Amino acid sequence: MDSFSKHPSPTQVPLEDIREHILQQQADLTAKGIKLSGRVLHICHYLPVVSSLVHGTAKGNLPSPPQTPPTKPAVVDGLGLTVQSEAEPTPLPKAEDSTASSKWSLSVRYGHGAMISGIRSLEAPSEQLIIGWTGDIQNAYQPDTTVSLSSISEEDRLALEKSLQTYQPREADPDDERKTTYIPVWVDEKDAHGHYEGYCKETLWPLFHYLLWQDVATEYASADKYWAPYAATSAVFAKRIAEIYKPGDLIWVHDYHLLLVPKLLRQLIPEAVIGLFVHTPWPSSEVFRCLPRRREILDGMLGANLVCFQTYSYQRHFISSCIRVCGYETTANQKGIDVEGHVAAVNYSPVGIDSARVSRDILRPGIQPKLDALHALYEGKKIIVGRDKLDVVKGVVQKLRAFEKLLQDYPQWIGKVVLIQVTSPALTDSPKLERQVSEVVAHINGEYGSLDFIPVHHYHQTIKKDEFYALLSVADLALITPLRDGMNTTSMEFVIAQERTKKSPLVLSEFMGISNNMSEALQINPWNLGDVAAAINHGLTMGPEEKAERHDKMYKVVNIHTSHSWAATLVKMLLKQIGLENVMARQTPFMEKNRLEDYYLKAKKRLFLFDYDGTLTPIVKTPSMAVPSEATLEALERLCADPKNLVYIISGRDAEFLIQHLGHIKGLGMSAEHGGFMRAPGEIEWTNFTEVLDMSWLQEVEEIFKYYTERTTGSHIEVKKSSITWHYRASDPEWGLFQCRQCQDLLENNLSRKRPIEVLVGKKNLEVRPIAINKGEIVKRILYTNPDAEFIFCAGDDKTDEDMFRALILFPEDEPKATLQPPISVTQLEPRRKFEPVELAIAQGAVFTTAVGVSSKRTLASWHVNTPGQIVDHMLGLVNLRDETEGAKL
Repeated sequence: MDSFSKHPSPTQVPLEDIREHILQQQADLTAKGIKLSGRVLHICHYLPVVSSLVHGTAKGNLPSPPQTPPTKPAVVDGLGLTVQSEAEPTPLPKAEDSTASSKWSLSVRYGHGAMISGIRSLEAPSEQLIIGWTGDIQNAYQPDTTVSLSSISEEDRLALEKSLQTYQPREADPDDERKTTYIPVWVDEKDAHGHYEGYCKETLWPLFHYLLWQDVATEYASADKYWAPYAATSAVFAKRIAEIYKPGDLIWVHDYHLLLVPKLLRQLIPEAVIGLFVHTPWPSSEVFRCLPRRREILDGMLGANLVCFQTYSYQRHFISSCIRVCGYETTANQKGIDVEGHVAAVNYSPVGIDSARVSRDILRPGIQPKLDALHALYEGKKIIVGRDKLDVVKGVVQKLRAFEKLLQDYPQWIGKVVLIQVTSPALTDSPKLERQVSEVVAHINGEYGSLDFIPVHHYHQTIKKDEFYALLSVADLALITPLRDGMNTTSMEFVIAQERTKKSPLVLSEFMGISNNMSEALQINPWNLGDVAAAINHGLTMGPEEKAERHDKMYKVVNIHTSHSWAATLVKMLLKQIGLENVMARQTPFMEKNRLEDYYLKAKKRLFLFDYDGTLTPIVKTPSMAVPSEATLEALERLCADPKNLVYIISGRDAEFLIQHLGHIKGLGMSAEHGGFMRAPGEIEWTNFTEVLDMSWLQEVEEIFKYYTERTTGSHIEVKKSSITWHYRASDPEWGLFQCRQCQDLLENNLSRKRPIEVLVGKKNLEVRPIAINKGEIVKRILYTNPDAEFIFCAGDDKTDEDMFRALILFPEDEPKATLQPPISVTQLEPRRKFEPVELAIAQGAVFTTAVGVSSKRTLASWHVNTPGQIVDHMLGLVNLRDETEGAKL
């Protein structure tokens, strides 16, 4: 069972090996005739580009106020730390220049550097397209203002797209020579900000970091307030992607901003190969289920072929959420979710940093002078360094209190150790948290400081890269204590920076996604202040041999699990999904109404064969509540009233249930218990196909089922005349599925080898029935006794209905005529009579086997519809068409 599985160690595969594997995968897929376009579409919330409008064609543009004021450069204290300067935009074109590039000024948007670095590292011949929101459009001549989207003309929008086609960031990185195409998504400003600052930051982000809304917002906050803009923005993204898509493209959707996009894309492009990578943590199912729109979010994500997370634990939490919230089941290998026949694989791949680039940046000439200054300033003292965003989940307060605990428990460090803590401003200001941090800093400095010694140096600002790397290089210990975090680049950058200096140890929170890879760090629970203080003391007193040993192992991990290897691994995993049979199963086309109607009108005799649950009625938690709607009853009655039609319900239900709900319909044939019993149209008596079979195995199976029922709360046994079923729909979903697989294994490897039975795994149930009885045999019997049928419509939704679809594959190797051998369901009732093969009147295109579910569902059916309601609509459409046609003749 997944919940009890041991956490697997991340594999350490060199980047070159991954790239060679990708080339081999591409060659294998091409050899199989699977077309690849060579393009990878990366869908991100933001483009990594800031767009500033220079010469717009629209007049009277009124700039909008900025969301947050820009930070001014400043020099702070003796460290000489300065804030990060804004990215320098490209020079403004002259006013008389009327080309596309003259309308726009483009500059780098910082943030998500590891993701963008990974994308840009992907090698030729693949082409990388980054598709994302433009962000607020800046006014090039008034940097503190933005331009309203409504005031940007279509001409200006096209000009930006043209400018982005030739834009390349020019930085000291060889990867920048690779061509990356940037494609903007234009989103209404109100929707864009409601989507990002609203639903993403106020609802999803707190939840994914184990914060419920009352913990981070006012008592009036609603977790559903910004759902509409979140859904609207996702729809705009999906539409834009569909416009750009080419057959053979690989699509990677990134992060929690776009969780609805995979399903929307699946609806627009059923054949698309879609991956979704979630960069944030994924909470346990008990936390996730608090989300009001939990089902919509999960269904949106499961539209992908592959859903990927940073760690195995996040993967496990997601699978548990799908099972417990939606009632879906996992695949046999527990690495995928089965959604009505569409299988979404679930995996994990840790994100890294661009270690080669960081190693180059560490050598920048501006770093050494700052490094020397820090050495001189703190000579004779141990330096602990921390850098975090000032967010609740970053654990800054816990870090400061742990440092205070260090000075309490290990007073020998007073005057000999300093903590330099840099907190960069978060997206939204938190005055309460800022005040709390300032109070703790003041308390520590007042309690343990003196005129010539300050224990804590706190800088609430964004520092320049040179200063940051100087701090990491000079540190005797890095202290990183998030309460919940996905990827943390500071820890990996610290390891790279320390390679040239002290090889100092790292104290790391165990609640970070990266902690699974950094096993040689001193891992701590940030809530346990005593343990954190002890780990700090251990790190500060650690001998040089242990430091070097721990550092060398972490350094190897950081250089293998890079952003480049992460991106290549994602492509490799998605290519693997293309090669899997369950993903690349033939995309079943949606039922063509005109084609169906043409064959229906031409036929002199027609067969209609319907499953019940999930086909004529939706699946419900309580089986007894699955009653036919008025529209379903009307459609069946009108179909049966036509003498040209022969209509059968072929169900797993028992005869009593079918008679109770459908027995009043004249001319309706029925088959109960998956073909164990049959009642022809107009007859009262049921034919029992089990009378001639050995059914002594029933008691043995019932004893086994009783054993599992006693151990699975909420499960029960249903004994029918021709089969026996164990139901666990009301049980704990994970435990029920685990018990089901245990029971299935016992039956298949023991009893079924001795007895003429087969074991069927259904929707939240396990059924055992005679091997000679199934829906396919009943279909063959109906067809054998009605060889003059010229039209067949057969509909079903689950695995048992595949027997019907298999029985209706009547034209092997495209032969023009179909011949049917005598089926067991005919010969077993009259074993002494000789039956001959019959030639069928049906034409090849007149068989409409129809699966209810998504088009990617693995099925033998030739057509599909999405819901039971569409089956009923087609039935009513056919009878209405007949009435209209006959009325026209009159």
